[in-house]
Amino acid sequence: MILKRDYYEVLGVNKNADAATIKKAYRKLAKKYHPDSNEGNASAAEHFKEVNEAYDVLSDEKKRKLYDQFGHAAFEEGAGNYGNAQGSGFGGAQGNPFGSGFHGSYSDGNGYHEYHFENGEDMDDILKNLFGGGFKKSKSSGGFGSSGFGGSGFHGSGFGGFGSNGTDGFGSGFGTGGSNFRSQGFGGSYSSKGEDLHAEVTVSFDEAAFGGKKVIRLQSSNGGVQNYEVNIPAGIESGKSIRLKGKGYPGVGGGEAGDLLLKVNVQDKPGYKREGRDVYTTVNIPFTTAVFGGEAKVHTIYGDVLCNIKPGTQSGTKIRLRGKGIVAMNNPSVHGDEYATVQIEVPTSLTPEARRKLKEFEQECNGNRRSRGFGSGSAA
Repeated sequence: MILKRDYYEVLGVNKNADAATIKKAYRKLAKKYHPDSNEGNASAAEHFKEVNEAYDVLSDEKKRKLYDQFGHAAFEEGAGNYGNAQGSGFGGAQGNPFGSGFHGSYSDGNGYHEYHFENGEDMDDILKNLFGGGFKKSKSSGGFGSSGFGGSGFHGSGFGGFGSNGTDGFGSGFGTGGSNFRSQGFGGSYSSKGEDLHAEVTVSFDEAAFGGKKVIRLQSSNGGVQNYEVNIPAGIESGKSIRLKGKGYPGVGGGEAGDLLLKVNVQDKPGYKREGRDVYTTVNIPFTTAVFGGEAKVHTIYGDVLCNIKPGTQSGTKIRLRGKGIVAMNNPSVHGDEYATVQIEVPTSLTPEARRKLKEFEQECNGNRRSRGFGSGSAA
């Protein structure tokens, strides 16, 4: 007969440990020795089996009392009915799956392989703990549904046992009652969505502003080149991503493929600066237009427009052109504005006549300044 270790020793708790302490210890060890995390490790599989067997006894008040009184002998063949499967699943053969928590066990002749769902516990949370948070839910009907477990109750034969290599899954699964679990079991045969693939794409200023289709070429790690037709949404800006559904890594167990996420980099355009939906540029006007007023041609991404320049306009003045900015990506009826900063052109070559007249203009301006008390003379 194979000598078994003390169940309290297996879980690393003392004999006075309460139910919460025992459960916490079990979860930690089940996660550590789980076959999915220790593929091909026979020692881990044995520990996993041993941990489940210990928890089966110590988590049940009646079994624990018998164990404390008689030790392992209480569960040897002929000593009682604790060595065999109890019920057929969740507290009974087709009973309320959540009525009394799952305490059924399955024996394959090599020990106990079971999972214990307590009252009020979230089943997704239990699995998250068992699989270290790495288990991905699938949107397909073959894995976890988006709402967790299947909708019409569990009518199968309960959890089956993990084999020594952890590949048998949960026996026959949850039967046909829960539509979101695969009928062949849970172990290595679950399905999940493939991981997303990430890449970058560079678009021109105008492509980002007006949108449109663009063919890009991406090179894979094995040197292959794949062409993709991408729809660039009007108004997109640097840092945003475009999603190509189903172009990522393939799914697991028949699950849907992941997506390709393209991070957008928008190129600059000479003469323009973009900030959100607003566009900034400059407009050069002659000295005389700044003095006397008039019209000036301003460039926009939609074409040139004529703007009125007020007399006496100073260099650095900003002209606002409403609606001449970038369209909102989520609302085509909304546009930003364009702001054109005025720069006054100073003539660099003058005819003698023009020079003489400017001198007269300067003297006239200086005379006006002195007459208004802005001269440099001292007070009497």
